[in-house]
Amino acid sequence: MDLQLDGKHVLVTGGSRGIGLACAREFLAEGCRVSLVGRSASHMEKALAELKGLGAVSGHCADLTDPAAAARAVETAEGTHGPIDVLVNSAGAAKRTPFDELKPQAWHDAMQAKFFTYVHVMDSVLPRMGARGAGVVVNVIGMGGKVATTTHLPGGAANAALMLATAGLAAAWGPRGVRVNAVNPTLTFTDRLAQGFAVDARLRNTTQEEVQRQAEKKLPLGRLARPEEVAAAVLFLASPRASYVSGAILSMDGAAVPMVV
Repeated sequence: MDLQLDGKHVLVTGGSRGIGLACAREFLAEGCRVSLVGRSASHMEKALAELKGLGAVSGHCADLTDPAAAARAVETAEGTHGPIDVLVNSAGAAKRTPFDELKPQAWHDAMQAKFFTYVHVMDSVLPRMGARGAGVVVNVIGMGGKVATTTHLPGGAANAALMLATAGLAAAWGPRGVRVNAVNPTLTFTDRLAQGFAVDARLRNTTQEEVQRQAEKKLPLGRLARPEEVAAAVLFLASPRASYVSGAILSMDGAAVPMVV
């Protein structure tokens, strides 16, 4: 299927690792110009080296918890590759903390790491898209906002807030030609997931390998998701093929939690 994405400028936050990097790779394969935003210069350097030769790609380092830094990153990306046609938010992850170790700062940190890193970029990109009468935002959020887990309560709360923001922004900006959707992956094989397994292992007094084995055993598909599988859903939602999909929250948990939404 031709996704009709050729020539589009795609900004991917959190694009230097994990799902964000997988998205960048797939957008480049579709002929897009891609701008990556990440916090770590070393991770960005590694990502750009990996993507070298796949297409037009640039990297920009910024702390997206700072709204001014987020605005500068957007401005720089548009100065490099032109107006942003697609924004994929995949930056930031809240630290997993056992419930009995939670302090007020953990809740504040989770909102900064996950919620505001997305909102600050959308605050800068959406008015630009609206002024042009076209644009797509896809937020990579997470099932933690739908299903509470005791080691991910602050992060889950931030995810739930992002889902509401996604639905509300879709309604607000739809009349100006902008679509906003979200993908909720769960248990995707990334470095961040490995860190989460380490916390669970400490809480359960077992090994990280055993936590992963038990997690895979509970999944109807019998395995963790791969970043490129999440990226495939992101690309579809970003494409004109999904032109009447807006305000949608797509759960990608391999049917681990049967639900009707």
